Amino acid sequence: MTAATVLDSEDTIETEMRRTAQAAKEAGRALALADSATKNAALRAAAAAIRAHSDEILAANGKDMAAAEDRDLTAAFKDRLKLTPDRVEAMAAGLKDVAERDDPVGRLIDEWTQPNGLRISRVSVPLGVIGIIYESRPNVTADAGGLCLKSGNAAILRGGSDSLHSSGAIADCLSEGLEAAGLPGDAVQLVRTSDRAAVGAMLRQHDLIDIIVPRGGRGLIERVMEESTIPVLAHLEGICHVYVDRAANPDMAREIALNAKMRRTGICGAAETLLIDRAQAAAQLPGIVDDLVAADCEVRGDREAQAIDDRIAAAVDSDWETEYLDAIISVKVVDGVSGAVDHINRHGTNHTDTIVTDDAVAADAFLSGVDSGIVMHNASTQFADGGEFGMGAEIGISTGKLHARGPVGADQLTSYKYVVRGDGQTRP
Repeated sequence: MTAATVLDSEDTIETEMRRTAQAAKEAGRALALADSATKNAALRAAAAAIRAHSDEILAANGKDMAAAEDRDLTAAFKDRLKLTPDRVEAMAAGLKDVAERDDPVGRLIDEWTQPNGLRISRVSVPLGVIGIIYESRPNVTADAGGLCLKSGNAAILRGGSDSLHSSGAIADCLSEGLEAAGLPGDAVQLVRTSDRAAVGAMLRQHDLIDIIVPRGGRGLIERVMEESTIPVLAHLEGICHVYVDRAANPDMAREIALNAKMRRTGICGAAETLLIDRAQAAAQLPGIVDDLVAADCEVRGDREAQAIDDRIAAAVDSDWETEYLDAIISVKVVDGVSGAVDHINRHGTNHTDTIVTDDAVAADAFLSGVDSGIVMHNASTQFADGGEFGMGAEIGISTGKLHARGPVGADQLTSYKYVVRGDGQTRP
């Protein structure tokens, strides 16, 4: 099934997904052997195709946005779904940026010589076939497809039904880029059906797909983790925290808290909970709430926070474990760094958390104590992004601990193999 093929109504989804995975396996073998120049040519051609077909991509997105309006979806959801000329250009620029980076395949990771003369090296190799399941954000189609291409992996993309038209138009451009460079179009395929059965069928192709990367809400992640017969590189929801320490610069705390929550509320790096040190809560919290309320953000908090500022609504237990992806934030007063670390490790999702403080000792205690893929000091959680980390793009933020953690770029989409060279050695 090429990127331009719709699931055949005469076949079952299971059969068609099997064909898709088999085609990806074949294409992946060719892509794994492609040299850097060829892969980079495909990425640049795909970027050129996105620019050339910008009007068609925006028209396709218009269909998805119209359907979203009819369903009365939230403003944050529609923001994730919406494409603009600037966002289309950002996709093209991202592909070109990935092309400019060093090839992650074939890197010499380590080497040594044994006493018997065997020369052993560890070299990076592609993972193989990567299945990516994601929701709503059509730009993930370009990011995921481009990163898989760069790292020599075939990709099977299953976007959300809400972005089916947009993702299809973008996938066509990726296919155009591959074929322009003489690479198989099946190296990047989009599953073009809104039927949820396609997800289950993908998760059963364990002999053809090497790893699954789910990117979305808790419901999607839990389903994939429960049903997959394939190893999963999980991108769990982002319940991100901003902790304002007693030694925080008040102006910096206000700027970071506002940006972390309100720059874009619908992304996984948006802050969902504000923690503030009891020692400075009365002095610093009202100013932070001023900014949030002025930006039309609903603020919910515990009793201590409410007692400090009557604009704060009562929080319930579930607020500490909710990814709002909207203009809502929960606030809790805690007892110093230890209280913040305990709350984050208990209620967070191991995504991204930041401390605002001028106390280096407090910062070190937070950075070492919080068990998340990304921990920050005096910076907004909205920087939790592969592009902002200088990685070009990302396929998601891994919240697990195996294989890759934090932003998953092209380097993280490789494994390695051992290459052993000898001179006729036999083992006694």
